[in-house]
Amino acid sequence: MLEALLTGLDSIFELQVLLFLGLGIFIGIWLGAVPGLGGIIGMLLLLPFTFDMEPLSAIALLLGLFAVTTTSDTIASVMLGIPGTAASQATILDGYPLAKRGEAPRAFGAAFAVSAYGGVFGAIALAISLPIVQPLILAFGSPEIFALALLGLAMVGALSGGSMIKGLAAAAMGLLLSTVGAAQTVAEERYSLGLEYLVDDLPLIPVVLGIFAIPELMELATRNVSIARETRNQDADSSIGDGVRDAIRHGWLATRCAAIGTYVGMLPGLGAAIVDWVAYGHAVQSARDKSRFGEGDIRGVIAPEAANNATKGGALIPAVAFAIPGSLGTAILLSALILQDIRPGPDMLTTELHITFSMVWMLVIANVVAAGLLMMWSRQVARLAFVPGHFLVPGVIVFVFMGSWLGGLSSIEAWVTCFVFGVVGYLMKAGGWARPPLILGLILGTIVENRFLLSMKTYDGIGWLANPIVLIVLALGILTIVLSARSTIRSNARTDTPRAGEGRARNPAMSFPVSLLFFGAFAAAAWTAAGWEAEVGQFPLVMAAPGALLAAVALIRDSRSLTGGHASVVEGVREAVLARSAWFLAWLGGTILITLVLGMKIALPIFVFSYLLIWGRMRLAVCAGYALAVWGLLVGFYDRIIRLTFHDSAAHALFASGLPDWLPEWLIL
Repeated sequence: MLEALLTGLDSIFELQVLLFLGLGIFIGIWLGAVPGLGGIIGMLLLLPFTFDMEPLSAIALLLGLFAVTTTSDTIASVMLGIPGTAASQATILDGYPLAKRGEAPRAFGAAFAVSAYGGVFGAIALAISLPIVQPLILAFGSPEIFALALLGLAMVGALSGGSMIKGLAAAAMGLLLSTVGAAQTVAEERYSLGLEYLVDDLPLIPVVLGIFAIPELMELATRNVSIARETRNQDADSSIGDGVRDAIRHGWLATRCAAIGTYVGMLPGLGAAIVDWVAYGHAVQSARDKSRFGEGDIRGVIAPEAANNATKGGALIPAVAFAIPGSLGTAILLSALILQDIRPGPDMLTTELHITFSMVWMLVIANVVAAGLLMMWSRQVARLAFVPGHFLVPGVIVFVFMGSWLGGLSSIEAWVTCFVFGVVGYLMKAGGWARPPLILGLILGTIVENRFLLSMKTYDGIGWLANPIVLIVLALGILTIVLSARSTIRSNARTDTPRAGEGRARNPAMSFPVSLLFFGAFAAAAWTAAGWEAEVGQFPLVMAAPGALLAAVALIRDSRSLTGGHASVVEGVREAVLARSAWFLAWLGGTILITLVLGMKIALPIFVFSYLLIWGRMRLAVCAGYALAVWGLLVGFYDRIIRLTFHDSAAHALFASGLPDWLPEWLIL
């Protein structure tokens, strides 16, 4: 084994392999930092280029990209409160508040340090675990994965802000939304509204970007503030070194979360989908002082960032050893290995062990290099926290819309989905409804339903509940709920508990519409599901019934809280800046309508130009230059490089044939 380890190390120090590894790292950093892109798109784009490459060079290119997207995705999560990828959703809970305080460098220092540590930890775990991991992986069948998914949902209590009732109702809504599309075992559509877009399921990325990104950008626009609410002098008190020292001080937490990331990453179907939430929940539950979580506690950055990078090493274990892809990224990597005539399976542990160890070394180098580069650049990135919000908003909106387009089947419905959940996210944020439980429910709903049905069929009933691993995991879930409930009750009883942070706002005037919306949605879903076959309607009914009850309780509480009558409503509306928020949403809605007529390459630059001119009151030259840069991005990157399919607008049908020969239609249509 030692010989294979050294041979694997020696093989990656060939110049060609190092160059391709560096190229993969660079592309991965860029893709992870842009909301809505991520490593999957990059791997799909690069896969065709690996066909004629040397095996190790091809692996280096793809693995370098695969390894680092969960490091650079921290940038958007901290600076904008927008998950850069699905694996960085929990980071926003404390990372963004740190940026608001002018402490983005500290957040970056801690995040990149533990990302490197987690990535190396996962790679070492990959090397150590290969000979012994088979029994562990095979021990987790459908019942055990179902129980683990429930454990992930149990973390809702740690993510519910000031109200577990609202948190549980939001989680139930996420679970209900996961049932949109084809049923698990019967070829029947559920809640698809007759739209082809919803036949498979409700795409995750437009929902995540809508519910997190649009409310944060709306706040920058309507309140005319920068990301950092503190003065520039505060920046001098925060440094990359502070974050690194925080990471060292909380090294035991980082180690525990890296272990969680590694071994959850092994399990097919879970991995990055829940590991950051599980790690964040563990950090909250294991902390003596929980009062600062959600307010900018550095432990809330360290835990998910250590875990999501370690997941990559864990995900490679079943992929390399048993040809079982734990995620879409590892499935693409398996395809590349097969194209290079490298067969994942027992040979990777025997005759091809040196290739396996070369992958381990690539993971180590990629994580360390990416963390080092991002630390060098993060001071400059952190300065964006003090840039006027009006300058950032239009550019980020473009990335949000294009990310939704990429993650939403390249359909205009993806923009509508993003917009609708942007409205819901704004109301939830203003009304004190925590948004993470809804997203966690949406992510886990399909896994919960699928594994539950498989378990029931495999064991012909509920006998699987007596499995030892299932019992242990369910016990952990119950303990988590009890501890979360106790923590929430104690926190609400304290008069000095901060009211800022995710789910801690107290604005019944804005919470009431969310409670009413959720109650109506649950009731309508239950009424519809009652007429379906048992296999089709069982899971939606199980989610809708308690969800309706929880929403009703929230509705009653909101009604009682509006004791001031009209004055309370007016004060709540003023606090939420409702008028300007509605105007901003109308601006976004208008952009979607213009896209239907003129197309994306015209509508988005128009939005940028008009926003800067009217909202930002900037000079015409700045507005025109910014809009031109956005047009160049759409044409140069999204069209010419990614080869994205753009919306077939009415203008395309009317004017494409009338364009002069010297003007390619892809420039404007």
